[in-house]
Amino acid sequence: MSDHPAPPPKKPQPPRLEFDNNTEPVYANMARITHSPSEFVIDLARLLPGDSGAKVQTRVVMSPLSAKLFYRALTENLAKYEANFGEIKMPGSPSLADQLFRPHPPTE
Repeated sequence: MSDHPAPPPKKPQPPRLEFDNNTEPVYANMARITHSPSEFVIDLARLLPGDSGAKVQTRVVMSPLSAKLFYRALTENLAKYEANFGEIKMPGSPSLADQLFRPHPPTE
């Protein structure tokens, strides 16, 4: 038996993100989120003035747990952003944002 207390467990470090040299940023100003019991699907799209439709730029599929953790991280980061730069004002209704981010109607 040792007289020295056990050191506290080390805090796990997040994995290091690696980017390919070809990684391109994606701009999206519209999102559609759908889900099933086992996954969330986030379609990120771009709608530019004069376009007749929004082009999906990327699709992200997450487990419910990953979606919840993403929600938590996004909420924390929005709070930090607003603390630094001021409140993000939502446009009055009805607005383009209401159209672009409205709940997706259920499919029958």
